Amino acid sequence: MDYPTSVVEHELELNLVLSPEHSVPVPARLSYGSHDPFAVHITFHLDTGTPVTWVFARELLVEGTFRPCGQGDVRIWPALSQSAARGAAAGRRSVLCMALSSPAGDALLEAPLPVVAAWLERAHRLVPPGSELAALDMDGSLAELLA
Repeated sequence: MDYPTSVVEHELELNLVLSPEHSVPVPARLSYGSHDPFAVHITFHLDTGTPVTWVFARELLVEGTFRPCGQGDVRIWPALSQSAARGAAAGRRSVLCMALSSPAGDALLEAPLPVVAAWLERAHRLVPPGSELAALDMDGSLAELLA
């Protein structure tokens, strides 16, 4: 099956959890492209002026919406949270927790689970699970390498 190169993106606000009582909003962008069908990209727009992008398996993000998964640098799990950034009126809500570790430090982020799940559905319509290899342009990539 031949997939056109397309990208599914969504801008959203995550919460960087600093303590159980305090978090700060972090603008971010979820991105998935048929040119890289196994990976999702999350770009964080930080105050430093230079965005930070993390790339990991789409399947890891999918599984993390249902149960704790991952190990090492990326761990993901669903939870109920009452983020201080949203205030007491927001109450408990479904979030997707992402624990990210790098040599620069560790971060715990919360994303609105319904928003991430809806974006993953759009990504699955672009390249259905199990058809990622068909979306890759192996002939084009090989020709590029040999040129």
